[in-house]
Amino acid sequence: MAQGSRYKLAFKRRREGKTNYGARLKLIGLDKHRLVVRVTGNHTIAQIIDVQLEGDQTLVSAHSQELKNMGWLASGKNTSAAYLTGFLCGKKAVKEGITEAVLDMGLATSTKGSRVYAALKGALDAGLDLPHNDVILPGEDRITGEHIAQYAESLDKAEMEKKFSQYIQRGLSPQDLPDHFQSIKEKIEKEVS
Repeated sequence: MAQGSRYKLAFKRRREGKTNYGARLKLIGLDKHRLVVRVTGNHTIAQIIDVQLEGDQTLVSAHSQELKNMGWLASGKNTSAAYLTGFLCGKKAVKEGITEAVLDMGLATSTKGSRVYAALKGALDAGLDLPHNDVILPGEDRITGEHIAQYAESLDKAEMEKKFSQYIQRGLSPQDLPDHFQSIKEKIEKEVS
């Protein structure tokens, strides 16, 4: 480790690669609510956060586990689940009177059509006003899971049971994913309005 009177040790979260303080400072300087989207190994989390002197305050939160409580049978980390989580968070925020925010994607790589942007599209469709460029948003077929259904139809029965064992175990045929997505979206609109 470097030593000397001029050496400055970086903050712990910066050393661990968890926080980019330069980007965080710019977001805080906007003085707006932040839509924080994080995609973990198995889940998607969307939160509306406000900056306070004592620390960040979470105003609204949605987790892909909440989708499972509503009857979601597919994965909690796919693009459809990310969209629904963002949609749920956006509906809760609008219900609380929050109308606008800026996207905070943390250290996630900005990739066109990614799950972070699927959650952004869900929040937009729920009624939140977020600055964005439509080019980055995923296509409608990826959001609804149509691409998964088409891929499952191209497989024979043995391959489908091998590749979609989790779906089948939960009682969802991959070909039914677009219809299942639509029913959960309608359920969110009914319950959170």
